[in-house]
Amino acid sequence: MAMAGTAPAVQINGGLNISSKHGMLGTIRCRNACADEVAIQLQSSRNGMGCCSGAARFASLARTIIKQRPNREAGFFCAGAKIRKGKKSTETEYPWPDKINLDEQGSCLKYLSRFKPLAAPPKPVTLPFERPLADLEKKIDEVRELAHKTGMDFSEQIRELEEKYNQVRQDLYLHLTPVQRLSVARHPNRPTCLDHVLNIADKWLELHGDRGGFEDPALVTGIGKIDGMSFMFLGHQKGRNTKENIYRNFAMPSPNGYRKALRMMRHADHHGFPILSFIDTPGAYAGIKAEELGQGEAIAHNLREMFGLRVPIITTVIGEGGSGGALAIGCCDKMLMLENAVYYVASPEACAAILWKTADAAPKATEALRITAPELQKLNVVDEVIPEPLGGAHSDPETASKNIKEAIMRHMHELLKLDPESLMQQRVAKFRKLGSFEEATDLDPHIKRNMKKREAPLEDDELRLLPIGVKQQFMDAKLTTETATPVRASSRNVLE
Repeated sequence: MAMAGTAPAVQINGGLNISSKHGMLGTIRCRNACADEVAIQLQSSRNGMGCCSGAARFASLARTIIKQRPNREAGFFCAGAKIRKGKKSTETEYPWPDKINLDEQGSCLKYLSRFKPLAAPPKPVTLPFERPLADLEKKIDEVRELAHKTGMDFSEQIRELEEKYNQVRQDLYLHLTPVQRLSVARHPNRPTCLDHVLNIADKWLELHGDRGGFEDPALVTGIGKIDGMSFMFLGHQKGRNTKENIYRNFAMPSPNGYRKALRMMRHADHHGFPILSFIDTPGAYAGIKAEELGQGEAIAHNLREMFGLRVPIITTVIGEGGSGGALAIGCCDKMLMLENAVYYVASPEACAAILWKTADAAPKATEALRITAPELQKLNVVDEVIPEPLGGAHSDPETASKNIKEAIMRHMHELLKLDPESLMQQRVAKFRKLGSFEEATDLDPHIKRNMKKREAPLEDDELRLLPIGVKQQFMDAKLTTETATPVRASSRNVLE
């Protein structure tokens, strides 16, 4: 049977696929050789219905007009289709460009991620404590411009200014205060999770979805290889500009993100992949929708399940780690932390609002919280502090990623020597001994915070509530009282 009319006749055998550069537009099927019984069915490939074997394909077809004029004698008919133009997809870059350049390994996996290099380099951002450096840079540029205009030799002056610049920069970054480290950790141009993953992984494939119908771009997951070893990667993903930050929800995951991470961790545990997690979030998303979907339950579920995983887990804090939103992927065997990163139970601004009733006390709260990497290493929260390039990780992202990779692989080789049972016991013991405390020795058992002294004696079941030192003093005093009473009675009998 043939198609005739305004278009050239095309001999078909069972059916014909109609397609264009926008995808499959429709299908014309012939159920029978009889022209009277020809069934024309248009099916959209966007609904997963376009399929048929055909002898011809149209490379581009925008519009045709449906007409059918049966001709029993000739057995010819005219058929066409008018396709309504649909809405353009929001994902304009996914996944393949016109020309694919394979990487060194001959892989095209990098095209399967929407994380592409920025069209323009990010604008430089000067932090408040870096203003002396900005002034020196301005002077150096002025001298160079003057030398270019006048043709005079100012190389000596430029060299002196550059030496001074390097010296000031070194002095600043070698003696950063906690407030300054917090500002470096929140730097807009600081490398994100995917920046580090793409730098340290030989191959990388991002995985999506929590198998519940949701996807959270604030928390990225995927499988990758480092030095021939397969890993499961998890991490909070911040945006590199305003548009990306809105799409990533400023790296504040919803419950769907944590459930996706849990699915990937179970997958890694099943297949024996070590897990690498990267923390960089101000905290879990605290919106009404997140609470309705079970934010607290999702975080608690992750905490419980991570202690039962039988594969090594290494967590690296690359920016700021806030509260349970960070800990939900941070129950690990080894905790690493970049030199200028921070890790806290509450942000300094929130802490200042609670304790001092004003956010202006945030610098004071930053000092008191002890949230920097050196302080947390003293408290045994962090196992190793990874050095950053001079000027912060944003000044040399490749070197920062190289340092992270070296530390991860060194600790991973040590963890792989342990059997699963020892690994889980060590993980639980690590979190059991967190923190620093002192046993109470010389303390007054009575609380003196505008409270009246207790008149009723303590019962035996209430002794366990007292500190160990106070409990021992109370027992000694009680024993002394009990032994002294009979002595006084016997003395009275003797006198009588």
